[in-house]
Amino acid sequence: IIRNATVVTTTSLVPDTDVLVVDGRIASIGKAAPDKAALDQAVLEIDATSLYLAPGFIDMHLHGGGGHDFMDGTVDAFLGVARTHACHGTTMLLPTTLACMDNELAEMFEIYQAAVSQNSDGAAMPGVHLEGPYFSMEQRGAQDPRFIRNPDPDHYGPILQRWGHLISRWSSAPELPGTPAFAKALLEHQILPSVAHSDAFYEDIMAAYEMGFTHLTHFYSGMSGLRRIRGMRRPGVIESGYISDVLTVEVIADGMHIPPSLLRQVYKGIGPDRTALITAAMRAAGTDVSTSLLGSPKNGQTVIIDGGVAWVPDRTAFAGSIATMDRTVRTMEQIVGVPRPEAVRMATATPAAIGGFKGKGRIESGLDADLVLFNEQIEIQLTMIGGRVIYRR
Repeated sequence: IIRNATVVTTTSLVPDTDVLVVDGRIASIGKAAPDKAALDQAVLEIDATSLYLAPGFIDMHLHGGGGHDFMDGTVDAFLGVARTHACHGTTMLLPTTLACMDNELAEMFEIYQAAVSQNSDGAAMPGVHLEGPYFSMEQRGAQDPRFIRNPDPDHYGPILQRWGHLISRWSSAPELPGTPAFAKALLEHQILPSVAHSDAFYEDIMAAYEMGFTHLTHFYSGMSGLRRIRGMRRPGVIESGYISDVLTVEVIADGMHIPPSLLRQVYKGIGPDRTALITAAMRAAGTDVSTSLLGSPKNGQTVIIDGGVAWVPDRTAFAGSIATMDRTVRTMEQIVGVPRPEAVRMATATPAAIGGFKGKGRIESGLDADLVLFNEQIEIQLTMIGGRVIYRR
């Protein structure tokens, strides 16, 4: 029983509320929750006076944390990332890859399966997010150009045949040749096609939407904007997110990758029901190091950590996010000015809806008891997954 909490719903704050959790699910909400004498099992009673109870945060896109990266090639790396982000309120995450060699990708899937079977005290990992290698060279960002290519059934077919049941989403540039067949294959495996590292025009994105590309990966990062072609202005991927009423987006809400003014524009122009917060975190997230490694130990590059973000050594460009999900919610509320229920919604109910994660993202009777308690400053005090406390400050 969690007593005396201010419950954060999708639209409001409900003070002085009790929440009963039984067998990993939310059993009841409100002062009618039974006391210990009414239960025939051992009870953990948590006093949440002056604290906020929210659904667990869902991070649809991250690469690492706690000094680990999902491409490190070890089970310990997966478990270390999951534990690190759980301490910051994340109860579910999608391990994210990058453009790499095929043998590295196969090794990652094997390790992922082993890590999931051993994960007892970290955020749940229900599927993998493949980021690449089907990208525009013009918008590749930090992706290794050696591995970038067009979608080819001889390449993605064996991956889907062997690993498709483990893939939750796959990000690619939909303007590339071969995309229609690729999108059809993803949908047949119930994988979410996402637009990423794309140099497309608005017309390309609307065509991609008809193919099944309903989501824009790390909005504003690695995607085209308004261009003037032979005197005519043509909107790109960024404008498509605003023009469309159906596309969903995700934003790295660290206040650095997208400045607060633009985060405010996303909130006003696209809205909390179509905008998910992500970290896109690299291995330095949740640490206090001054230098780190971007990518795998074999092929990674040294980066500088300063001002809440990772930089390339000459500081001419960002080299990755070091955000955690609690920080993204704080950024949206305290810097951008989004009301708390909506800031939390973008970290919970919205990504649950985008990713198709049933039973997640809301505090309602019958749903999974993935919950977090935080104080007024959105500092995590407790993380619960499936009714089990895995972190307590």
